[in-house]
Amino acid sequence: MIKVLLADDQAMVRGALATVLGLEPDIEVVAQVGSGDEVLPAAARTAPDVALLDVQMPGRDGLQVAADLHRARPGCRIVICTTFGRPGYLARAMTAGAVGFVVKDAPPEQLVEAVRRVHGGLRVVDPALAAESLATGEGPLTGREREALRLALDGGTVADMAAALHLTEGTVRNHLSTAIGKLGARNRAEAARIADERGWL
Repeated sequence: MIKVLLADDQAMVRGALATVLGLEPDIEVVAQVGSGDEVLPAAARTAPDVALLDVQMPGRDGLQVAADLHRARPGCRIVICTTFGRPGYLARAMTAGAVGFVVKDAPPEQLVEAVRRVHGGLRVVDPALAAESLATGEGPLTGREREALRLALDGGTVADMAAALHLTEGTVRNHLSTAIGKLGARNRAEAARIADERGWL
């Protein structure tokens, strides 16, 4: 049996995925969690072979959790299963240790096949997303620029950002200015939107 852990904050989606996978004779869903913070404890309890992680969840997001899970349980094969098929997410997922990336609007049989294939040692990536990711390239932002733009998405002031990042306001302005230039944006709000849409945040 292939033991699967599901992590998705939407209960209906999580339940539907569990039902689809549970119909297969060789797959058993051993854990279902609704936040990123619950993944590692659930994995420690159930020792899954495959973990299906959503990207956007309460607590730590799926990409952050993927890196932690990969370190804690290197034998667990990680698949990102998300609504948000953004090319930047794909690159970050693979860097974090994921071996699969599927979008939720794919047919159910593709998800089942993805679980079997990654369990068998293969990589599985949505082909359209892979092509888009290659065309878009790696994100141009540094870690600090990403952090500043994440805070800009929430509409924080430069003073708020400086306090949150433990930086001076001048340094935050420099990071924002550089990010705006790299993304060809008119202002920090537009830069944050562009980076978010491309999955670079």
